[in-house]
Amino acid sequence: MEDTSPRRPAERRTGLRVGRVFGVPVFLNVSMVLLAVLVTVSYGEYVRHRLELSQAAGYLVGFGFVVCLLGSVLLHELGHAVTARRFGIGVRGITLELLGGYTEMDRDAPSPRVDLLVSLAGPAVSLVLGLVAVLATVALPDRTLPDQLTFQLAVSNLLVAVFNSLPGLPLDGGRALRAVVWAVTRDRHRGTEVAGWVGRAVAGATAVGVALLTWIGVLAPLGLALMLLVAFTLWQGAGQSIRVARISRRFPLIDLARLARPVFRVPTGTPLGEAQRRGAEVGPGVALGVTDSSGRLVALVDHTAADAVPAARRPWVSVDTVARALDGVPSLPVGLSGEQVIQAVQSHPGAQYVVTSGEDVVGVLHVADLAQLLEPKREMKNT
Repeated sequence: MEDTSPRRPAERRTGLRVGRVFGVPVFLNVSMVLLAVLVTVSYGEYVRHRLELSQAAGYLVGFGFVVCLLGSVLLHELGHAVTARRFGIGVRGITLELLGGYTEMDRDAPSPRVDLLVSLAGPAVSLVLGLVAVLATVALPDRTLPDQLTFQLAVSNLLVAVFNSLPGLPLDGGRALRAVVWAVTRDRHRGTEVAGWVGRAVAGATAVGVALLTWIGVLAPLGLALMLLVAFTLWQGAGQSIRVARISRRFPLIDLARLARPVFRVPTGTPLGEAQRRGAEVGPGVALGVTDSSGRLVALVDHTAADAVPAARRPWVSVDTVARALDGVPSLPVGLSGEQVIQAVQSHPGAQYVVTSGEDVVGVLHVADLAQLLEPKREMKNT
């Protein structure tokens, strides 16, 4: 499956970096260990009884099949990565995890055509691998170890190709549907929303199908658990895509000059209680800044740290003890576009940002104010 979440910094990865392929970093998520154990044991027992192997040999074959599956998933994601780079889109990395993998790109596709081609590249690779495995299965002697491995690879790759092509986010087919709607409506966000809602329908249909297969005895308990996990993951991913589309629509509303809170400056050494009293007289929501002896702004009061100080102690606590040096606070030039602001915030997460115009400080942006602008209904629910 393709990653459709907003671009985030690389620190979000919890996986182990295992190397680079064609210059693309490859990460292995810890959840893949669970899949490796499950497949090694289940397939190892199956092939042991079918081919009359020892238990150790069966598990060795099962582990070999896991390696083949990982290779198939990696090639699927490389299809996305290589195609994206062909159109000038940078690739941050490929992560292999429990239910497949995702390719993280440094920006969105510039056009519906590129989005469509990048989306379909992965399923195309899986389809080719599956067909090659089918030909190998037909050519190999029946009930042999190579025959069993190629058969399983054929089935798994063809299933991945077909399932991933279903028209709903976060599947690759969902990205293709988004590209088509984008091309027709000239609205990328509309395409994402449509593909997200279709993705939820796919997730619901998957859950119903799993229930029916279990009822007629086709799916074992382990298969039921895995397929329900797939359906839940699809539902979550589709919902996230819809949320991202709604947030992205509001990017043009981001105006740093309007969002930035004015800075009320107090001299270094001012008691916190006194600084807050003076600031409240100026107006609600002002940011408190600390100046040196020459009147130069050198620090900003951390409102979270200030609020944590008991009210009885605030007259005796200096603002300097709850302030952060100005050069340690991320800055945002006032002329940034909404999308550039989001990219900067994602690259340098923080609670507040200095908004500047040249060398002058225009104000302070609180990330909570930005979140309320982008998701007003969500913020109202939280309050």
